[in-house]
Amino acid sequence: MSDLANEGDADEDGTSGELPDNVIDEAERLTRLARTATDENERAARLERRDDLLAEHEFTARVRDEEDATLVLHPEEWHADGVIRTDRIEDIDRAIEIQLEGTEDPDDWGAVDERNRELVAEVRAAHGDVHGDNAVALADFFGNHYAKPIESATPSELEEFLTGYFVRNAWPSEKQRDVVEESIDLVFEAADEPHPELRISSTVE
Repeated sequence: MSDLANEGDADEDGTSGELPDNVIDEAERLTRLARTATDENERAARLERRDDLLAEHEFTARVRDEEDATLVLHPEEWHADGVIRTDRIEDIDRAIEIQLEGTEDPDDWGAVDERNRELVAEVRAAHGDVHGDNAVALADFFGNHYAKPIESATPSELEEFLTGYFVRNAWPSEKQRDVVEESIDLVFEAADEPHPELRISSTVE
């Protein structure tokens, strides 16, 4: 996360200024997901979730300059009829800016997500849409909640995916639910990596 307007140390409760760090991170994550979504309904759902989250803290969001994109989070009180009123801005440092493009880090979120999406494509091509859709959910979870490649998953992270994210956030069909554990195995096969539980058992032996 890049917080240009609040570069000081975070408070003890994990906040930088008015917004908690986890809220800023989630707003960034949902914005990135919306920008890469190919389905318009999915894009709208991501943005709605982001805006609802920020509204709980009386903040709003907009993306400035689509090419050199910057996510800007503003206090709601700066707005009137959807337009920022400069006469309402008392402290410009209350705004938070997050660079969405042009990062200098080669191991950034985008590179991780690209690798995970390659595995999704392999699973879908080899095993069909049900497993492919489950692989998408897995890629969403690891790319955006942990910013890490699927093949580096731990057993506890996979358990979190299965019991939490997949149930509440993936909107799986009955067919998807029936085969999700098999789908996970297929993703690790595509990555040419053993399932985390197999890695642990082989180490113990």
